[in-house]
Amino acid sequence: MKILVLNGGSSSQKSCLYELNNVLPDRPLQPLWEAQIDWTHQQGIAELKVKTAKDDRLEDEFASDSREDAISRMLESLWRGKTQTINDLKEIDIVGHRVVHGGEDYQQSTLISADVKQAIARLSVFAPVHNPVNLEGIEAIEKNLGNVPQVAVFDTAFHAQLPPAAFVYPGPYEWLENGIRRYGFHGISHQYCARRAADILGQDLADLRLISCHLGNGCSLAAIRGGWSVDTTMGFTPLEGLMMGSRSGSIDPGILIHLLKQSDLTAEKLDGILNRNSGLKGISGVSSDLRQIGDAIVQGNQRAQLALDIYIHRLRAGIGAMLASLGGLDALIFTAGVGENSALVRAAACEAFGFIGLKLDGEKNQQSPLDRDIAAVDSAVRILVIHTQEDWEIARECWKLYH
Repeated sequence: MKILVLNGGSSSQKSCLYELNNVLPDRPLQPLWEAQIDWTHQQGIAELKVKTAKDDRLEDEFASDSREDAISRMLESLWRGKTQTINDLKEIDIVGHRVVHGGEDYQQSTLISADVKQAIARLSVFAPVHNPVNLEGIEAIEKNLGNVPQVAVFDTAFHAQLPPAAFVYPGPYEWLENGIRRYGFHGISHQYCARRAADILGQDLADLRLISCHLGNGCSLAAIRGGWSVDTTMGFTPLEGLMMGSRSGSIDPGILIHLLKQSDLTAEKLDGILNRNSGLKGISGVSSDLRQIGDAIVQGNQRAQLALDIYIHRLRAGIGAMLASLGGLDALIFTAGVGENSALVRAAACEAFGFIGLKLDGEKNQQSPLDRDIAAVDSAVRILVIHTQEDWEIARECWKLYH
């Protein structure tokens, strides 16, 4: 069966095509076809990059104000031209979509119906940057592929078994009754990494206590017991928790009250400050990209150094909180852009946890390892660097629903 995966971001659109048989493989398969659209470099211009398993490649730029039209253009590269991989779009059996917010109603991957689409739209108030984009992807597939089965794979679903003590905010009880609670995000990535960790360690996932550190432009931790998240750092929105690239993470809400009283700030301006002009970018004044901050530190930039120091401090504090929720730890996982590529961040995070017998092998850490254990031989806790593969996890969810 051929499974098409769509993973939409605020200014990008990724897609890939997998072919699976009747037996679900343990390891990720290479996609037959991969494509990405990027709108970040030029206003109204989409940059399309496509590659196939045979290493045929396509790069194109075109005027685009409509995600639906851009997806149609992307799909054309799947069935014609030098990156042609199939003869007809009807060969696609099922389409899986990453959907960021499933609310309380959708706690597992779900076949998309009119009701599910309405729910995704309704939940856009909780995820205004992502859910509308995910919905556009669903509608683009309806336009291009007709009635092919589509599956919503929710980022919040992996956290569906959080205990009430972890997901209820200590505000008025009416908040909970109105759906204001902690949901958690990055669930598709945390789920994949937990399963891959068990595979690397040769152990049953049900027996493991894991802390998964998804450290990219967005950052979150998950405490995983028995294959499910029992605590996490993101909450009602992806703004809570760790310091991130351009997001503040958790701050004293009294600051917001103070600012609203002292100035002419609107909700929109506050949103811009907290989501797009805080975190590493806000403190350093350099960038939301840790690599550029590292370059600035080498040049003696003290604000860049402060940004990194805060980032590490809050990461350690978050790991400590997850450790307390688990009551012990078998493996610490690093994943996503920073987690997979920054030896410095991994070393700094691990340094604080020698008291639980966690020991990093410095040489292995420097070797840019992926899907490897980089703990010292005598470490009481394993330390894993895992290349997260959300698209593959979405394809797996589609396969399971189809069978």
